[in-house]
Amino acid sequence: QVQLVESGGGLVQAGASLRLSCAASGQTISSYAMGWFRQAPGKEREFVAAISWSGGRIYYADSVKGRFTISRDIAKNPVYLQMNSLKPEDTAVYYCAAAFISRWVTARNAYEYDYWGQGTQVTVSS
Repeated sequence: QVQLVESGGGLVQAGASLRLSCAASGQTISSYAMGWFRQAPGKEREFVAAISWSGGRIYYADSVKGRFTISRDIAKNPVYLQMNSLKPEDTAVYYCAAAFISRWVTARNAYEYDYWGQGTQVTVSS
């Protein structure tokens, strides 16, 4: 069983940056594909970014491309989401998720992920 814990959220002004981290306990996540999703109040959970186990394949939602960067430290476990030029519409609870490689096809669908964290709140004020 993989347990994921997100950290790094907070309240910032528009234009600021935040770096989210996702750490795992229970077992290493180095062999899992990892993704970040977010859910704003009253909206469905949406894909933000994803990275393969090796880091060789990376995907972004169009809404964050050029502003967000997903990365992972294979040796040390965490997965990161560097968020720059934040906008009020980025306000949401951000979740990290882990996927078995065999189930990770599009990387953008929540059902492809097997383990989820509890989420960290990101609030961007205008």
